[in-house]
Amino acid sequence: MSAPDREQLRRQIDLDMEAGRFAAAQASLERLWRAHPSAALAGYLSSRYDRLREHRNFRPCRVAVLRSFTVEPVLPLLRAEAWTRGLDVTVQAGGFNACAQELLDAASWVYGFAPDAVILAIGTQDAAPELWDGFTELREDGARGVAERVVQDFEAWIAAFRSRSQADLVVHTLEVPARPVRGILDAQSARGQADFIQEINRGLRRIAAETSGVHVLDYDALVAAQGRANWRDEQRWAAVKLPMRAEGMLALAAEWVRYLCPITGRVAKVLVTDLDNTLWGGVAGEDGPGGIQVNRDHSGIAWWNVQRALLDIKRRGILLAIASKNNRQDVVEVFRQNSGMPLGWDDFTAERINWQDKAASLREIAAELNVGLDSLAFLDDNPAERELVRSELPEVTVIELPDSPLGFAAAIRQCPLLERLSLSAEDADRGRHYAEQRERAAALAGASSLEDYYRSLAQRVEIAPVEAATMARAAQLTQKTNQFNLTTRRYSEQGLAALAETAGWNVYTVRVEDRFGDNGLVGVILTQTAGEACEIEAFLLSCRVISRTVETAMLSFLAAESRARGLAALRGWFLPTAKNAPASDCYRRHGFELLSETEGGSYWVLDLTRADVACPEWIEMKARGGRNTESMTTVRAMPAEHVERASLS
Repeated sequence: MSAPDREQLRRQIDLDMEAGRFAAAQASLERLWRAHPSAALAGYLSSRYDRLREHRNFRPCRVAVLRSFTVEPVLPLLRAEAWTRGLDVTVQAGGFNACAQELLDAASWVYGFAPDAVILAIGTQDAAPELWDGFTELREDGARGVAERVVQDFEAWIAAFRSRSQADLVVHTLEVPARPVRGILDAQSARGQADFIQEINRGLRRIAAETSGVHVLDYDALVAAQGRANWRDEQRWAAVKLPMRAEGMLALAAEWVRYLCPITGRVAKVLVTDLDNTLWGGVAGEDGPGGIQVNRDHSGIAWWNVQRALLDIKRRGILLAIASKNNRQDVVEVFRQNSGMPLGWDDFTAERINWQDKAASLREIAAELNVGLDSLAFLDDNPAERELVRSELPEVTVIELPDSPLGFAAAIRQCPLLERLSLSAEDADRGRHYAEQRERAAALAGASSLEDYYRSLAQRVEIAPVEAATMARAAQLTQKTNQFNLTTRRYSEQGLAALAETAGWNVYTVRVEDRFGDNGLVGVILTQTAGEACEIEAFLLSCRVISRTVETAMLSFLAAESRARGLAALRGWFLPTAKNAPASDCYRRHGFELLSETEGGSYWVLDLTRADVACPEWIEMKARGGRNTESMTTVRAMPAEHVERASLS
């Protein structure tokens, strides 16, 4: 984008904001930043996004940066990059080279700041100066001792942090020098300078794997990707302890956002792609199945790399879908006759291959997969199609592509909404779940009544206290579930773990199976005992199983479990959002009475001394009560008047 084009776009942004066209203004701000990110532009973006905050839906995120080097010039870039990814970041940097004290001191500002995420950015020169500057003076046992000491320091800091905060912690690896101090002699040794620094990094990965909510940011790989020799600015380092050039600051801000998106649940669940000149070179209807380009040769390597990128993303649990203006049979033939392509027809969960506009296709795909539009990412080589989707569906993440197809795969891989910090069994099986969902839809279409459909499913619901093995998935559901979610309160893995160990609190997971397959862990219930009542703090179900009366079985369990503990009432808030309308009448439908109503939500109660919730007779439920419960008791569906006598221990 040329300078005059950027200036014209700025004028259009201000006109759109003055006219109240906030979605259009937001889309243009994202385009402007993607085209030419810079420190100067970051200030302009922040001023405009501050005005957009009350009109658009941004996810708040508080970030603390603990550092051994100057990061202040990076922070405005972080905020600007985060804005364009739907995050409203409040960021504060700690004292210069004061990381250890800030983590170990229980009265530190870090804990009072109550961050959602903490970034621990320590340079090799500060963490292990002996390995950076003095390596030639060390023997092998001395270098090994330094590496062990540094890992032990990090382990102590991280343990102290985890004992005092539920925030996610992102730890930088240590970088390797562009040139080893021993020159080419370093490569002749089995244990050179780089190897001992990487030994520390292996220790950091081990600590992260053993500690919930701790993630490793490969700072060394980031430096290498930008070019080690071009990363460091020795003049800036000497003057203000800033180790990187301007390009490095932009890269670091973008890398931080790649972690903040999955930490806050700001992720895409479905990647919808165009076909012609996006997934392959050429046009299916004109060039034919044998004329399209996708191979490892020069002519097709760009599209081969695109398909490899999409296949890798699919294996993160992200669904793939097609939105293409094409004749469907032409497309089917391309896949049939090019079986050597990385992607096959069966890799796509949904498709709209027709001649309608892409915005309409995206709406239909979201409806078919039962996800919000903000769960979609869109890939298309045509700038006009991308602009149409931006303007009509601002909730959709549009991946900006360069002019050359050779850069398409890199653009896909750099999209932070496609990142994941962990992969659950449910994530890995998501494609299978949706294939089974199509079978359920066919069963519904063929059923004579809704009740017959429910009975035909043969659903089995298992409710149990959260465990170490299910904690990550439970936290993920609180972060990502929007439609059937009564409060949309978000919890980290470590936050849920802390509540599960707190007296008076119970965290339950809900697993659903039926005759078509295992839906996996799809629901979470979080309760707190308050006097003689059970307060429902969180109650949610994945879109995978809503409208199948599973929520009724869950409330039936809560009613019986509460009564078994001598409680007299179930109480809970419904807090409306732009997306949870499917849950709005949950309490009313199940006999709860409205206690109070405010602008922020409605508060409901079920008097257990005179009312109940019956488990649907077409659901077989296994349920295990909360704290101090040993046994798993099968509870079969029964008439409402008998639920009270159900043994849930």
